[in-house]
Amino acid sequence: MAGVSAATPASTIGSFLSKKPYAPPSWASHLSPAPSQTFSLGHLPSPIHKWNLPNLPNGREVWIKRDDLSGMQLSGNKVRKLEFLMADAVTQGADCVITVGGIQSNHCRATAVAAKYLNLDCYLILRTSKLLVDEDPGLVGNLLVERLVGAHVDLVSKEEYGKIGSVALADLLKKKLLEEGRKPYIIPVGGSNSLGTWGYIEAAREIEHQIQISGDVRFDDIVVACGSGGTIAGLALGSNLSSLKAKVHAFSVCDDPEYFYDYVQGLIDGLHSGLDSHDLVSIENAKGLGYAMNTAEELKFVKDVATATGIVLDPVYSGKAAYGMLKDMAAKPAKWEGRKILFVHTGGLLGLYDKVDELSSLSGSWRRMDLEESVPCKEGTGCNQASRYSP
Repeated sequence: MAGVSAATPASTIGSFLSKKPYAPPSWASHLSPAPSQTFSLGHLPSPIHKWNLPNLPNGREVWIKRDDLSGMQLSGNKVRKLEFLMADAVTQGADCVITVGGIQSNHCRATAVAAKYLNLDCYLILRTSKLLVDEDPGLVGNLLVERLVGAHVDLVSKEEYGKIGSVALADLLKKKLLEEGRKPYIIPVGGSNSLGTWGYIEAAREIEHQIQISGDVRFDDIVVACGSGGTIAGLALGSNLSSLKAKVHAFSVCDDPEYFYDYVQGLIDGLHSGLDSHDLVSIENAKGLGYAMNTAEELKFVKDVATATGIVLDPVYSGKAAYGMLKDMAAKPAKWEGRKILFVHTGGLLGLYDKVDELSSLSGSWRRMDLEESVPCKEGTGCNQASRYSP
């Protein structure tokens, strides 16, 4: 294989955070423009294993791809896109990056960390409520990491964001930075442009390779959350062009399916694929109460899955996607009967900290340990070490 795959693990000293030449998979060589460089930012390939979901109907088999394990500070699906976007920023001589997202944006946190890894400044435009836009945003969840690594945070209200739009907001900040003599590079919401799409085209190659190594597992379906469109565009394109040929099902956590069909179409048109988004991916609405808002049932589902399987889903993306998948299985049993499904966990666990109050009544119990006062101290059991812990 020519070049170095972005999925190559950082197995040698110094390969992590290194810039490498990139060659697309042979089945994607006709897509254009193709990136020529990539940074090694993720701990890849991410593992795939069987997932015994509670209340999974009979006749379905679910496996999970753990993109939540692609790193800690930089975890999740955003890493794969940033490997290509950051390489482009550095190639263009940028000294800082700008991106936009919600107040608990996983993408913004990942971008802030990746920027510092590569010695770039990071400017974040974060959307919050008009009641909080003039207040210190605090240090909860993703904000803690962003502010610890020194990201510059600009707050806008949801109303201002809706009126002006993410593109114009980023351009406004870029103009100010240019006037200060900086060299900014804009990364779109979620890293979802045609260049970022290569992150999950490459992920499709990674899954294909994992299947080839295992030899006995094939997937009929791939299920993933959809928040900005780049992940599903890359997965759907990669699955269609490669040997995977799995049907991609996206559960949108904001906006409506038709918006994402159009957005994905724009991304794949940007790569001159000649394909139709409606033929590549099935998009279902799973936003519920709205972006980053959860019903009690959704949060209970996240808790039940964690208790049953040890897999902690984030409530904004993968939690809603898995919840929507099981609801769809119940409503349309014939659609999923006998299918082997790969669920992609896109990370975002730091967002759980923003739901602490809502999750407190669902979380595990605690108690003060019941000690018998008459328990004797036996030689060699550590009783004589108790003084270490006494004031």
